[in-house]
Amino acid sequence: MGIHKENKGVALVTGASAGLGRVYADRLAKQGYDLILVARRGDRLDAITQSLQAKYGIKAQSIVADLSNHSDLRRVADVLSTDTTISMLVNNAGIATLAPLVNTEKVDIDAMNDINVTALIKLSYAALPKFKARNKGTIINIGSVLSFHALPISSVYSGTKGYVMNFTRGLQAEVEGTNVFVQLVLPASTETELWDLSGVPLKNLNKSTLMSAEDCVDAALAGLDQKELITLPSVEDKELWEAYDEARKKLFSATQSGQPASRYQLAI
Repeated sequence: MGIHKENKGVALVTGASAGLGRVYADRLAKQGYDLILVARRGDRLDAITQSLQAKYGIKAQSIVADLSNHSDLRRVADVLSTDTTISMLVNNAGIATLAPLVNTEKVDIDAMNDINVTALIKLSYAALPKFKARNKGTIINIGSVLSFHALPISSVYSGTKGYVMNFTRGLQAEVEGTNVFVQLVLPASTETELWDLSGVPLKNLNKSTLMSAEDCVDAALAGLDQKELITLPSVEDKELWEAYDEARKKLFSATQSGQPASRYQLAI
């Protein structure tokens, strides 16, 4: 039996069999959360749940599910909407195919939308009513720096992560003033197997720009402890985001006019 800390309820983590999800599972177990781990690979999940139970003395269970499958997604959503012990949802599951749109198969487009967007929304929708009713709970949504930037090979992926960013910011506004907390995490390039699966091998990336999955999650959880709404693990100067967000607000404010801008008005 390993370390046992005060129980903090149950954290449900998607995409928990590898990468950021696996590190989240380890770190949350260390903090004293019991776990429900969701991923497609049952053998990996079983090994992780057994290891974490032995290491930290917590309870862990696995749900083998493909979140792009509607019936599997419904099973996980049902757990979130009915299990009153769940106090945290980590929407980590994600998939990427990095290629120009015309070179991307429709099945890959559908998968990115199903997992990155639809699953995240429906699981948030399942968890949030219980959290709001108890006035307590945490949702962590994993976006990307490609939530606010796009490359010639990331049109669909950036689109899905842009949705995650705006959806999450809307949720943050919904729960403002309550004890429900919603964090948006925007990692940059991270050392996970997502790269090899995306079509851009990890070995082709500049190693100096890559953050380990462990460092990324540790930074994100430190941001959560600091009550950061938006956490960019690799950005040293937090004023960069603040300036970006302030510019966004000014731009939105400037749109609130019923008249066309002068440059669009025809000369009389």
